[in-house]
Amino acid sequence: MPFTAAEIAQHVGGEVVGDKNAILNNIAPAESAQAGDLTFAENEDYFARAEESAATAVIAEERFKSTRKILIRVPNARIAFAKAMALFFPERTYAAGKHPTAVVAASARIDPTAHIGPHCVVGERVKVGARSVLQGGNFVGDDSKLADDVNLFPNVTVYPRTEIGRRVRIHANTVVGSDGFGYVQDGGVHRKVPQIGNVIIGDDVEIGAGVTIDRGALGSTVIGKGTKIDNLVQIAHNVEIGEGSIIVAQVGISGSTRLGKYVILAGQVGIAGHLQIGNQVTVAAKSGVMNNIPDGGKWLGVPAQPDRQFKRQVIAIQHLPELLKRVAELEKKLGGKAKGDSKE
Repeated sequence: MPFTAAEIAQHVGGEVVGDKNAILNNIAPAESAQAGDLTFAENEDYFARAEESAATAVIAEERFKSTRKILIRVPNARIAFAKAMALFFPERTYAAGKHPTAVVAASARIDPTAHIGPHCVVGERVKVGARSVLQGGNFVGDDSKLADDVNLFPNVTVYPRTEIGRRVRIHANTVVGSDGFGYVQDGGVHRKVPQIGNVIIGDDVEIGAGVTIDRGALGSTVIGKGTKIDNLVQIAHNVEIGEGSIIVAQVGISGSTRLGKYVILAGQVGIAGHLQIGNQVTVAAKSGVMNNIPDGGKWLGVPAQPDRQFKRQVIAIQHLPELLKRVAELEKKLGGKAKGDSKE
């Protein structure tokens, strides 16, 4: 759907420099933009490419000027770009109602505005809120609660007693509420410890594809509001993640670990169990966390350490070959002198 430059500027909170009535049909990167397209530039390099492109208009920050392009100037180009993308490519809407192939328990309470797609199974006493969507092939176990505007992508499985907050999006093939990995040795046999807790997911959480979140052994596994979880993440039983955290792909968090607010775990981070990770902590990719981390720390390495400490160790290791060579030369000199002294 086309928009005028003025309409887009109003939507993203910017101002137009140039023709406010210019029609913009699409949003595209500078490399492939055509006449009538909108592109964006968040730094000087991007802006130079945008000016050389065929695009008609550019979203750019307020410091930029152009005699060649219509500018939609904004305080933050990346935020404005995200808003413009949502304008040109709105979310798909789903008609209210239940597909004929869906199996919904008689005791389930489904809001009339909700969408239950093909081949979904909704268990006993489940509650599904207003405008929530089960796209297809979803299983929602007994006594689960889905608040308003939840969107379950195809083949998401929700185990019994799970609680999902408002505006939560869970992508394909994710499993929420599976058994925690709990066993005890009994005469050479791994005896299973029953996992009788649940999972609670706060408002405005987004969970990627292929994620597994185990329910608590006792009590709950908790995902704080506004947290964003990437694909292929494993969250074990009784983990608590504070609000606004970012968990990147292939992270593994062991049981009963607690993360504070606004924690960032980069790709493939592993965290041992029963740890306390403070507020606003950042852990670099592929790090292995084996100790508690206080608020505000930046840690990396295996085992993870404060970033400055680890960087000093890396620099020292890089100098090690040269140091060994110097030591060998000193030993050779000292050894030669010692032999000369013995002859005297």
